Amino acid sequence: MAVVLEEFKTSVKPTWCPGCGDFGVMNALGRAVASLGIPGHEVVVVSGIGCSGKISQHFGAYGIHTLHGRVLPTATAVKVANRSLTVIAAGGDGDGYGIGVGHLVHAARRNVDITYVVMDNHIYGLTTGQTSPTSDPGMATKTHPRGAFEEPVHPLALAIVSGATFVAQGFSGDVNGLARILAEAIRHPGFALVNVFSPCVTFNKVNTYAWYRESLTSVDGDPDYDPSDRMAALSRIEATRGLVTGILYRSRRPTFESQLPGLGEKPLAVLPAGLSGEDLEDLLAEFE
Repeated sequence: MAVVLEEFKTSVKPTWCPGCGDFGVMNALGRAVASLGIPGHEVVVVSGIGCSGKISQHFGAYGIHTLHGRVLPTATAVKVANRSLTVIAAGGDGDGYGIGVGHLVHAARRNVDITYVVMDNHIYGLTTGQTSPTSDPGMATKTHPRGAFEEPVHPLALAIVSGATFVAQGFSGDVNGLARILAEAIRHPGFALVNVFSPCVTFNKVNTYAWYRESLTSVDGDPDYDPSDRMAALSRIEATRGLVTGILYRSRRPTFESQLPGLGEKPLAVLPAGLSGEDLEDLLAEFE
């Protein structure tokens, strides 16, 4: 039976603000998974804390809403336990590039087969508008009323130098383009970071849909751009100040879970317990 977009929609109405960029991300994610023919019962969405973290509750698949900044360790555990599942980690710039940035580095260097979608709105939206790790210098917020002065995190460059084998960036105002990027990321065998500019229409009046449409360039359709060239990717990111969309970098190396000693390809969940019926009953009785 064909997998259709409706399979990933639920009856639960998201509590995101009208016009929130996260609606576009969820729509694009559904289109991407449907285009790959992956049924919902083979997909797990692991999300963190923040407005973006609600996506696991609204996407028609298995979902885990985990602790602040702990998306990637949880997603890694899911993938190791059952590598037949499509594992999608999702969160925001505060969750992923603040408290969770250490986990990003290690997931990238390990090359765990996870697609990590970060909804980057340059502000903490759920807590009503504080400076985030990706806020631009000079941006006035509740915590920096005279303007942010710290150097922001540069997620694309950080992921590439940490060892990620797929690094891309999309814009939630371009759902079709984002869906294509997400499909490639999910298809990629290894760690894939997709940073998505997802405007916060309530608390960020600087990085708006109109601002991104004027500011962004794309490597898509550029015949001279080679996404397998690591240094070229870093140069393009630097030259555009990160305001570039498309697949910036892609390479191949063995995944983390394929190299774990003693772990076969068969999911742990379906392996026989290796116990007799009597022994299993005794074991289960201990937990009654």
